[in-house]
Amino acid sequence: MKEFFDQVFFSNTVGQYFIVGGIILLAYLFKKYVGRYVSGIFLFLVRRFGRKIDQKEFTDLVLRPIEIFLFILISFLALSSLNFPEVLYFKFLKTNSRSIVESIGIVILIIAFFRMLLRVVDYLAHVIEKKADLSPGISDNQLVLFFKDLLKALLVILSFLFMLRFAFDQNITKILAGLSIVGVAVALAARESLENLIASFIIFFDKPFSTGDTLKVNNITGTVERIGLRSTRIRTTDKTFVTVPNKQMVDSVVDNQSQRTQRRVELKLEIALNTPPDQLQMALIGIDKILDQPLIIQKNVFLGDILPEAFLVTCEYFTMAIAQAEFNALKQKVNLEIIRLLHQHEIEIAGAGKEIKIVKA
Repeated sequence: MKEFFDQVFFSNTVGQYFIVGGIILLAYLFKKYVGRYVSGIFLFLVRRFGRKIDQKEFTDLVLRPIEIFLFILISFLALSSLNFPEVLYFKFLKTNSRSIVESIGIVILIIAFFRMLLRVVDYLAHVIEKKADLSPGISDNQLVLFFKDLLKALLVILSFLFMLRFAFDQNITKILAGLSIVGVAVALAARESLENLIASFIIFFDKPFSTGDTLKVNNITGTVERIGLRSTRIRTTDKTFVTVPNKQMVDSVVDNQSQRTQRRVELKLEIALNTPPDQLQMALIGIDKILDQPLIIQKNVFLGDILPEAFLVTCEYFTMAIAQAEFNALKQKVNLEIIRLLHQHEIEIAGAGKEIKIVKA
């Protein structure tokens, strides 16, 4: 039996293959237990600092990447103990087959490590977002999503730098120095993208609007669905999806309709000139009473002008900051009651077939 294990195949003994295979098999069988042990330590440390954490969510989001990383790490260390087979050794350009295999293994290990970190970022963002849900506004939620995307982008860049340093043995300082020169040229070429990125920071910290607000900008009216690193996505009133660069959102005049405290309506009635003054006065008093609505907080009814063809009655009122559907229903109710009042007092609108003009300021 000892002679069997001492036999050499591909520059390694059978015994070495069995030991490495056994380690990899044990790592595969016990990766869940090792991962749970590591996550248990993490949960213990977090709770020692007085932080509440949902163990099920942590397990669903983070545990599996930890298990995969630990399995790849143990397998990589075990395989590294073997001698590279001489029969497979060959030179290729300025490298060789052994270095290529080692680089591939290191790349896989780095990808698994940073994938684990990305899932940790997702989990932390999920925890902070749940805490932000307790606040009355929703700007904190969007801020969490923004920094989550930014942090994940930085981790991806960092993973490439790690690959260059540890997998391909490149001097990162020289690369970064070269990139600084190239970066100036890229920055000039990608000036608009950088301006949009800076504008996104202005939006998040100045907070002229947030997700869920109804905006009017550049002849576009709709609801903000997402504020990204480069652009803001708006669902228009026509239910189309419009992407507006953040630089335009900062440089343009943005009408945040969700932040208004009141909604204004101006109704102009052109009354026939043959209307007696007493009837006209009764109409003004009646319209003023019609505007005594719970949702109307300010009103003004007056004879605004005497035109050659009609008496111009102006009805201006302000409502609470109500939803559009409720606002339309209130306007319809007021208009119908005014029409009934005019019919009741036999007051005619100037001009045959002329419509009541409703102008919204």
